Amino acid sequence: MAENEAEGGGAAEGAEAAPPKNKFKLMIMVVGLLAVLGGGAATWFFFFRHGDDEHHAEAAPPPKPPAFVEVPDIMVNLAGAPGERVQYLKLKIVLELKEEKQVEAIKPTMPRITDIFQTYARELRSSDLNGSAGIFRLKEELTKRVNAAVAPVQVSAVLFKEVVIQ
Repeated sequence: MAENEAEGGGAAEGAEAAPPKNKFKLMIMVVGLLAVLGGGAATWFFFFRHGDDEHHAEAAPPPKPPAFVEVPDIMVNLAGAPGERVQYLKLKIVLELKEEKQVEAIKPTMPRITDIFQTYARELRSSDLNGSAGIFRLKEELTKRVNAAVAPVQVSAVLFKEVVIQ
């Protein structure tokens, strides 16, 4: 009987040992299944999802081309210390607008725009225009001033056709 109990005890221990082994196999299978599903989802996300976006982008209408307005040439003498050689600044400027219909709204204000540009350019020194940083600051300042002058209409950019310092 002791043998039966010993065998029964061994069988009971064997029965208890078997489920953890089965649970371990089950966990490995679940992790493998999740890895396969995750790989499939990642593949779809990176390769197939963007194809739909491209078709939607092609269906969108093309953006309207910008409109351009030429400003009369500006030639001013630059500010300098007394006794220095007089230097001149010549600018050929074009204004970039978002739509063609804004051109007609800007044309009546062209004398005001020219006046604002000339007044600002007369305040400049040749050292203010040194390098590309100086030209960029000039462009930004002129854009800010022209947008204030033509308030309801918005100018996208001030473009330089020619900048000459003599």
